[in-house]
Amino acid sequence: MAAVVSGEWRAPSDVQFNENDEEDPYEIVHVADYLPLTPIESTFRTKSGGPTSDGVSSPKIGDRQDMRRLFVHDDDRVLVKVVHYGHPTSVGIEFGTKGEWQFKPIWARRAGPRAWIYFHPITVRAAIVTCGGLCPGLNDVIRQIVYSLEVYGVTDILGIQYGFRGFVDKDLPPIALSRRVVQSINMHGGSFLGVSRGHPNVTEIADKLEEWGINMLFIIGGNGSHAGADAIDQICRNRKLLIVIVGIPKTIDNDILLIDKTFGFDTAVEEAQRAINAAYVEASSAYNGVGIVKLMGRQSGFIAMYATLASGQVDAVLIPEVPFEMDGKNGVLQFMKRRLQKNGNCVVVVAEGAGQSLLEGTGGFDASGNPILGDFGKWFYTQVKSHFKEIDLQADVKYIDPTYMIRARPCNSSDHIYCSVLGQNAVHGAFAGYTNFTVGLVNNHYCLLPIPEAIKQTQSVDPNSNMWHRCVMSTGQPDFVSSPPETIRSYPLSQRRASSLLQMQYQLPSSPTPTKPATTKAPSTETSSF
Repeated sequence: MAAVVSGEWRAPSDVQFNENDEEDPYEIVHVADYLPLTPIESTFRTKSGGPTSDGVSSPKIGDRQDMRRLFVHDDDRVLVKVVHYGHPTSVGIEFGTKGEWQFKPIWARRAGPRAWIYFHPITVRAAIVTCGGLCPGLNDVIRQIVYSLEVYGVTDILGIQYGFRGFVDKDLPPIALSRRVVQSINMHGGSFLGVSRGHPNVTEIADKLEEWGINMLFIIGGNGSHAGADAIDQICRNRKLLIVIVGIPKTIDNDILLIDKTFGFDTAVEEAQRAINAAYVEASSAYNGVGIVKLMGRQSGFIAMYATLASGQVDAVLIPEVPFEMDGKNGVLQFMKRRLQKNGNCVVVVAEGAGQSLLEGTGGFDASGNPILGDFGKWFYTQVKSHFKEIDLQADVKYIDPTYMIRARPCNSSDHIYCSVLGQNAVHGAFAGYTNFTVGLVNNHYCLLPIPEAIKQTQSVDPNSNMWHRCVMSTGQPDFVSSPPETIRSYPLSQRRASSLLQMQYQLPSSPTPTKPATTKAPSTETSSF
């Protein structure tokens, strides 16, 4: 439902809604949808770098006029899909449930500060919690959430220790947070608040929110943590509580739907590239050297794919989304043998979730709901060593697993910036009265997205995408499976090019059938007689 404003933008009472809009799949729940609330003018400031002297007073008239250039209108939207495909054979095309492929605009709500807010800063008690595993940038997000809350005028901010566990463990009391407390935590890796996987009964967490008087909860975590956030929000809404639940997507595997990337991913790729380059140095310095690098990626091979492209020293990359065979003429082992014979060395990158059908996993799920995998990296290393020994080919095989080095490091400059903006926009969305949403970059614009849509399924690498094609073009690897019979497909010209071709055919004379050119004899050296 889109707001339509005629004339000067003055107050929410000037807004009329167009009832003819189609249902918005990315509509976000607002506290005013189920509670009778009146918005107030925003206390958000940037000119002074902080709140006014009393922390909550409205801007002066002159400053207010200038600040209007900063606010985002509630009807601002960002296109979720921006490519207009011209034909269903085009690479990367996505089909709907009924096979439809034509372009249809789908919009996400633009993130940023609103001119009208639904919380008075002196009434806010905010809490921040980090869940799941470690990821570069966690401390940056915590720090920027605290900073942004204080800019609005909030003084009561709590840090929940060790994930959702901090809500129920009496030995883990919340930590009071302020700018002074968090000012340098971005210089370090890990989480200042601590992390843990899984969560207790969500009803208990909702009870604690109510008991502690928390009305803004910022949950930094992946798909499992966001699912917990969704469940907590449902309980709070059913109880008609004025509590907003905000997610900030943290998954080093970059496997959350809709957003361009999750924070920490760029840093992970950068650090993974270092491991790959180290493996290449080892392999290229040894006689028939082989370097194997295992990277993170339970169900999505984004880190392996991007780090392979970044390094440029990889001969083959194996990810969960692309099936492969180990043995046979089309297998990985035979390909590695050919590379050794040709180049004298070989580097292979494997994602941790690759090849699970080839080995016995431990089964079940961990506390965060992730499937427990078998250790493909070590299994692959063992298989490679055994194979070259069996065929009597001397090979010096090295194995590198940089997982915990990547997870624990501080983030790079790109992620420092990304984390800061995510933290700011999480706070903006909370003050605007939205709940059960997550923040992220969509087509290079910051957006608010409904959590249920973002966690419908895990985002994964599309084997038919341009990016995967670019990756295998870099490595030069074949398909490590027996090729199915080739399907003859029709790839028509665009309408414009087809029209030009028809015009040329009408205007030009018919081309003669090409014939084999006559053999030209070499000039004779004999003297001609007349």
